[in-house]
Amino acid sequence: MRFLVTGGAGYIGSITVRTLLDAGHEVIVLDTLEKGWREAVDRRARVEAGDVGDRKILDWLLPGCDAVMHLAGYIEVAESQADPGRYFENNVSKPLTLLRAMVDHGVGALVFSSTAAVYGIPAVVPILEDAPTLPVNAYGSSKLMFEQQVEWFAAAHGLRAVRLRYFNVAGAWPDGTLGESHDPETHIIPRVLRAMADGQERFEVFGDDYPTPDGTCVRDYIHVCDLAGAHRLALERVGSGGEGGVFNLGNGRGYSNLEVVRACARVSGREVAIDIGPRRAGDPPVLVASHARAQAELGWTPERGDLDTMIEDAWRWHSTNPNGYAFCRI
Repeated sequence: MRFLVTGGAGYIGSITVRTLLDAGHEVIVLDTLEKGWREAVDRRARVEAGDVGDRKILDWLLPGCDAVMHLAGYIEVAESQADPGRYFENNVSKPLTLLRAMVDHGVGALVFSSTAAVYGIPAVVPILEDAPTLPVNAYGSSKLMFEQQVEWFAAAHGLRAVRLRYFNVAGAWPDGTLGESHDPETHIIPRVLRAMADGQERFEVFGDDYPTPDGTCVRDYIHVCDLAGAHRLALERVGSGGEGGVFNLGNGRGYSNLEVVRACARVSGREVAIDIGPRRAGDPPVLVASHARAQAELGWTPERGDLDTMIEDAWRWHSTNPNGYAFCRI
């Protein structure tokens, strides 16, 4: 099948694009390259620089596509709290143009990259897909708003849409050729590994007064390759006429920030002292998924779910490419 992947030059996007190509699909990548890297996109894919809010480029790329995977968007919680308008414009308003163009061109299938942040502070863990959606930050709110737009388009136009709510993504392509390259980096595993690779002696953890066993935030981590596999299954499902749905993607187990730092030290063989900083705005204490629905309906099971495996793959990437894609050629 032929798929349009928005945000396909980013961390998750580039690994998902390679996964789709390896499965024999044709892929067109649309990315502003503001946050993504052209060097990260497999050369078998067609890459176009552009915005999902640009109707002209959508009219050019959508004809002949079987489905769209929408990964483009801003993702930083703290930034969304400081500048919510930027997030609502980029994650809600611009993608509405994409939905309208899909309807006009008869592209009736969508896979949307959503987030566990739509749940806010859950009352019950692990989180099920029918849990209340009460986001506590503008990032989660923007993702939920677009989910609601998708629901209305499904009701009005028969759009078959899968919404994937995933938890903390980690790891890299196992051979170290694709990985996470953000500037600035805010995710804990790459931050710790970069600190260790650079020989830094100290690392700051945001808050130790949460209602968790060691006082630091607890998160469910999913390997980026497992995540890409779930995207492929979802695209093939709706692209071939199957039903949409909402699916959590995680491993069903949580690790605290302190446990993650210690695991990074164990895998890398390097130590770093931990400093406790203030809480980061908008961070819920615990987010852990139930992925039973994805397993039952998509046939998806995490294959690289061990935290040490995720960190080993990420360490291979970061130690080989300390500057990310800035000087990387694949």
